[in-house]
Amino acid sequence: MKKALGYLLFTLIVVSCSTSGGTFRMKGKFKNFNQGELLVYSLMGKGRIDTIKLTEGRFNYEVPIEDTLLLSVVFPNYSEIPVIAAPGGSVTMQGDASHLREVKVEGDDDNHVLTEFRLHINEVTPPEVENTAAAFITDHPGSPACIYVLNKYFLLRANAPYGKAYNLLSKMQAAAPRRLTSQLYQQLAGLKGIKIGDRLPKVSAKTITGGTVSTTDLKGDVNVITLWSTWNYESQSIQRQLHRLKNKYGNRLQLISISLDGNIADCRQTARRDSLSWPVVCSGQMWDTPFVKQLGFFTVPDVVIADRNGRIIVRQLAGNALYDEIEKQLK
Repeated sequence: MKKALGYLLFTLIVVSCSTSGGTFRMKGKFKNFNQGELLVYSLMGKGRIDTIKLTEGRFNYEVPIEDTLLLSVVFPNYSEIPVIAAPGGSVTMQGDASHLREVKVEGDDDNHVLTEFRLHINEVTPPEVENTAAAFITDHPGSPACIYVLNKYFLLRANAPYGKAYNLLSKMQAAAPRRLTSQLYQQLAGLKGIKIGDRLPKVSAKTITGGTVSTTDLKGDVNVITLWSTWNYESQSIQRQLHRLKNKYGNRLQLISISLDGNIADCRQTARRDSLSWPVVCSGQMWDTPFVKQLGFFTVPDVVIADRNGRIIVRQLAGNALYDEIEKQLK
């Protein structure tokens, strides 16, 4: 679910500074999917923004937008299809629900290029995926499709190659300066120096209970900092599993949870419901939260694991891989 729900945070991205406005329209037709619902998710702290209902395998959807956006349309099995939405634009999505990796999104050049890339990379062997993604960005640096490719194949990875991502982002920014790429450029400029084996940066913040917590407070044998939100199921599931591990290992496992919620009351209520007994930070600043920026979190859920000396040993794990890694480190 990391690659599906985890990507949901990097799914509505402002990729243009234009403010012309307009209505984006999308229609779809699917075999083997008679009726049901699709979800549309967004980045920048909004979570789920819409629901699309299918009837007899078809849907028609429209939404007013001011900027070019990158949407993720999520299916009931958590498969996701990226769609570039432009003000006044119109696209068609079609395919077989039993072969979602082959779904096509057509209607403009950007979606055509992104569809061709998705179909091509399905045929690429795992060792060549990174090189193929890098070649795509090099060949199409001005396309907003590159933001999806950079995110999925470089940033949403365990031990993400920030240096390589930074170099590719430099090409994108030079070809087509955008607000998001400018923000990422600044973030990666620092993050490319935060590698596995480096010490956690010194960051402190107020907790939802009124106290203060800092990365320097992490004195456990294993120290885990997670990014979560009340509107992302997988990130909440991780918090509940961490609660189980905390009960098992006590002070050997130290935790800090950073909420991306804009509403502090929602965060506080969920933390209380799930009995999160460790420090929880929710500033209401969402992606501008200092912990988020300085630790290089790019998606929800996200995680950084450090050893007893505060050195980073793992980044960006989820699900069983995360729990197995914690258990392994605490043996």
